[in-house]
Amino acid sequence: MASNSSNRLRTALDRLPDGDVAVAGDLKVTKHLPKGVESKELYRDIIRIAWPSLVELILTQLASMVDLMMVGRIGGEANPELGAAALTAVGLTTQPKFLLMTAFMAMNTGVTALVARYKGTGDVKRANLVVRQGLMFTFVATIILSIVGVIFAEPMVIFMGSTEERVTVWATQYLQIQMAGFMTMALTSTITAALRGVGDSRSSMIYNLIANIVNVFFNWMLIYGNLGMPELDVAGASIATVIGQFVAFCISLWLLMRGNGFLRLRFKEGFLPDKSTLLDLMNIGIPAMVEQLLMRAGMIIFSRTVAGLGTIPYATHQACMNIQALSFMTGQAFAVSSTTLMGQSLGKRRPDMAQAYCSRTRRIGMACAIVIALVFVFFGGNIVALYNSTPEIVETGARILLIVAVLQPLQTSQFIIAGGLRGAGDTRATAVITFITVLLVRPGVAIALIELTPLGLYGAWIAMACDQLLRSTLVLARFQSGKWKAIRLKSDTASVKADASAAEEEELEAELETE
Repeated sequence: MASNSSNRLRTALDRLPDGDVAVAGDLKVTKHLPKGVESKELYRDIIRIAWPSLVELILTQLASMVDLMMVGRIGGEANPELGAAALTAVGLTTQPKFLLMTAFMAMNTGVTALVARYKGTGDVKRANLVVRQGLMFTFVATIILSIVGVIFAEPMVIFMGSTEERVTVWATQYLQIQMAGFMTMALTSTITAALRGVGDSRSSMIYNLIANIVNVFFNWMLIYGNLGMPELDVAGASIATVIGQFVAFCISLWLLMRGNGFLRLRFKEGFLPDKSTLLDLMNIGIPAMVEQLLMRAGMIIFSRTVAGLGTIPYATHQACMNIQALSFMTGQAFAVSSTTLMGQSLGKRRPDMAQAYCSRTRRIGMACAIVIALVFVFFGGNIVALYNSTPEIVETGARILLIVAVLQPLQTSQFIIAGGLRGAGDTRATAVITFITVLLVRPGVAIALIELTPLGLYGAWIAMACDQLLRSTLVLARFQSGKWKAIRLKSDTASVKADASAAEEEELEAELETE
């Protein structure tokens, strides 16, 4: 089993020699592949990593969509306003939950980047040390965050703009349950980040698929009170999600303890802090955390602005955001390939391969984005109607999805390039770009268009389009600069010293033989 898994993790990069240190620091853009490497091999590596991630992300998002569809059907056709209130309640919890997730999500960026680097150098011991350090950090962080989330759930919901008592009660219940089950979801995400670093995206696809099936089944039982279970409405949807996340954690932990040919969790090796590993994780993770905090702050301002439009507009917005999140899946899946292959290439000191992988990943992602855009153009209204049958929601949502269709190529390209930059450890640049676009441009333009024009909800989505256009331009400019090639981690320094030491030994041996 380990042999099969190990073969599955091999790429065209593995049969190339390590690059030269001086060449690895060259910022010049090259479009030529190394001798003996064919473009089709690179496409094969990209798709092999991306397709399980795509299936996983799509199924996870579909489960989220089913969650909202089931929640939106509370009250049935006779009382669709009740379903709109339930949609709004769940929507108000999204940004607070993601805000509390920033700490370990940022550290997971470091886990993926470092594991990928060590995969490139073949250092199994250091890669597994990174996994243990990541799990230790996540465990400690989520204990604190869970307590904060449970205690301050209601104030956070009210801060997000809840004005109706029913919506506030439902949203508070939903968020408190999510926070109570926070740890298993967080630990699972750290394991997933590590597996992706070595190119193993299939394992996470398997356990998330099982978790999603469990989630939907318990949704059916707990939201509506089927099979003798209590009818818990919105709280039932949250409990079902937590149960599914717990199942995913159990399976992911078992897979990591069994091993995949490169990574294997051994508890006897301990979880005591390792200074150099934590410093590398923080060097990548802290800028990523700042980026996530800035993004969440911008999204909170944006969401509060939209929430001020009323329950029906916000329910429409929430449905469209959920649908748009599904369209993110292609970009995010190929971003996994970009992050993994970029990190492994730089670990092997092959920036030429890193660049080749990233550019080809963009090509595939753009083709998929065009297909998704056409689906939104022709079937937007039908998709929105799955959430709620209120005519105003369906009509407005269909028009908004036309804006989403136009954004598809931009957001897909941006996801992939940003993923590559994170794989290189270039998280400071993405943090600055996020600050400019998500914290300043998106909420600023949204407030101006909503408050000063009659565009209403459409103004918010035009603001999102402005954000995506600028962010895509800045991310591409950063990638084209080649500055990501010059980023060095402590592991790189150690590797260079080892190479220098080996070279000195060879020279000494040659001198002795000559004498």
